[in-house]
Amino acid sequence: MIRVGLLHTVPALVEPFDHDVRAAAPGVQTVHLVDATLLADAVANGVDRDLRDRVGRAVDALVATGVDAVLATCSSIGEAVDAAAAQVRVPVLRVDEPMAHRAVELARAEGASGRIVVLATLTATLGPTGRLVERAVRAGADRADGSDGAPVSVEAVVVAGAADARAAGDASRSDALVGEAVRDAAGRADVVVLAQASMAAGVPDDVTVPVLTSPAGGVAALAEAVRPSAPGAASRDRA
Repeated sequence: MIRVGLLHTVPALVEPFDHDVRAAAPGVQTVHLVDATLLADAVANGVDRDLRDRVGRAVDALVATGVDAVLATCSSIGEAVDAAAAQVRVPVLRVDEPMAHRAVELARAEGASGRIVVLATLTATLGPTGRLVERAVRAGADRADGSDGAPVSVEAVVVAGAADARAAGDASRSDALVGEAVRDAAGRADVVVLAQASMAAGVPDDVTVPVLTSPAGGVAALAEAVRPSAPGAASRDRA
């Protein structure tokens, strides 16, 4: 049986990600590891050496259970996840990476102006996701022949007050602030990127530009990584 590991820093994300993974890859077994202190320390101290070591140990713990791939569902620890990925034999994926590449594709599409706005409620998340989008921009420029698509710019914005409202238990207020920020960003961007999965509930229905969230792309990438014909996919039956 194919087994996948999910590393979470927000306990409330376990159930929705479990549902989404099972829908995207029927029959897989999910193994969840939750450590909320990783996010708390990323917010307080950034992705320092200690955090990289702890994320590495968390990934190692999931790999030790026999998983065929790991998905880290927290964008704030993404750069520590990159470091951990180089140390293990199975794919280790960042939840926000597919979203970043899709944002660049949309910003470079015919008729687009090349503007991406990244929104986050936490500065700790804004930095890693913003840098990931900028890396995707550079990768796209390296592949392009220079004749198509506008130059891509990335604007990073913290939604003031949204994190405090959610921490105080006022999800409606947080969602409303995110909605206002999305509308404002949509007025000057080809695509809006939400750095945190928890922001998706605040997206207004009437926004006319694409608003990208990380869970769908991350789960799709995880399902692709363990597809039987994918490179490195498991060939043994663990049932």
